[in-house]
Amino acid sequence: MIEKRQFYINGQWVDPQQAQDHPVIDPSTEDACAVISLGSDADADAAVAAARAALPGWMATPAADRIALVEKLIDIYKTRGEDLAQAMSAEMGAPIDMARTQQVGAGIFHLKNFIRAAKAFQFEKPLGDHAPNDMLIHEAVGVAALITPWNWPMNQITLKVGAAAIAGCTMVLKPSEESPLDAMIFAEMMDEAGFPAGVFNLVNGDGVGVGSRLSGHPDVDMVSFTGSTRAGTLISKNAADTLKKVHLELGGKGANVIFDDADEKAVKRGVLHMMNNTGQSCNAPSRMLVQRGVYDKAVATAAEVAGKIAVGNAHDEGRHIGPVVNEVQWNKIQALIQVGIDEGARLVAGGTGRPDGLNRGFYVKPTVFGDVNNDMRVAREEIFGPVLVIIPFDTEEDAVAIANDTPYGLTNYVQTGDGARANRMARALRSGMVEMNGQGRSAGAPFGGMKQSGNGREGGSWGIDDFLEVKAIGGWTVE
Repeated sequence: MIEKRQFYINGQWVDPQQAQDHPVIDPSTEDACAVISLGSDADADAAVAAARAALPGWMATPAADRIALVEKLIDIYKTRGEDLAQAMSAEMGAPIDMARTQQVGAGIFHLKNFIRAAKAFQFEKPLGDHAPNDMLIHEAVGVAALITPWNWPMNQITLKVGAAAIAGCTMVLKPSEESPLDAMIFAEMMDEAGFPAGVFNLVNGDGVGVGSRLSGHPDVDMVSFTGSTRAGTLISKNAADTLKKVHLELGGKGANVIFDDADEKAVKRGVLHMMNNTGQSCNAPSRMLVQRGVYDKAVATAAEVAGKIAVGNAHDEGRHIGPVVNEVQWNKIQALIQVGIDEGARLVAGGTGRPDGLNRGFYVKPTVFGDVNNDMRVAREEIFGPVLVIIPFDTEEDAVAIANDTPYGLTNYVQTGDGARANRMARALRSGMVEMNGQGRSAGAPFGGMKQSGNGREGGSWGIDDFLEVKAIGGWTVE
């Protein structure tokens, strides 16, 4: 049993001010793999005080020096990859091979992109040729509370910490209590890299406790949160009294629009993308919209592909999906699969219950529903599990209307051989991101959504900019 009860505050590992043990459950086995402590208001206050005290010195540190520390962090990160992979596999159920590649790889990918963006970023620049004595200075927002989820832990921690550090913010990280172990390894890396005491702090806790204290704290200038839309709403309300900056990356119900001229691998690609990370991705293409002329074939293909996806223990090597994160999520997913059946959707793969041979662990059958309409709950609610719904459409206008008929607006997908149509769709779809014909967004592209998928952008120069304020100065002496 791993015991990790301490928090990282002001450059030291410290005991919680009051004991509150919390087991970390391995979703592959349902057994506890570790114990942490949940923090209290006093622990959160101590971390915020450390960050507040460190802020003036860190803001005044030249950007080049802040960038150099993040570069050192990358070097250390490379040496801890296996530790991170094992932690994430145990705590949130990422299959170990996928954890080593995608989960660990995401973190170093984002940190490198921040370095590239930061070296080209103009933290100070003149307003323009027409105003030689006007200067714009980009300076840190201040103390940032970073609240991260369990589904892509290192992806989200690096997106927030890397940007905040380069911007000159000091920070308090509250990782999900479901996946705290990788975050504590990350804190060890920050310490080894030599970030000054108080610049980075970590306090474990739940949303109701430490999360609420941080989001409403008068000495916190910004909250950057990734998680559910429901939690994002609560954070916004709690932060309103102090008028702090709030960045939200929330849920999604992405449409994957497949036209009749899409390439032959479009359906298979969409199913595999949906099932990756056991469907626990906010940008998953969970609604497959298929033009009616190829609809029946697409449903059959999706069922066949889903039926061949292996499900297994996250600690086993190989190409399979693991369990969902915990019992609460498992029960929610099972209930929504049953809702789909009761609503009259046609179950073509998967269904309720665990896969054959897996009687313990939070395993879900890769599930596909055909003959879904966009009014059904399974088409409107974010299931956050390996469940795909397929909806027919007739025309391009129909596809746009169905795709946009959702409270979410994170990522949509388009599959067509007609470039002009693809571009029209990209403009018409109401989402922060659109990916077409299997081509993902490039390194440093902004990640984020609109509507109830949140606000702000993460990654590259946009991610750094979110942790900065712009100061406009008149009467600047040109040197």
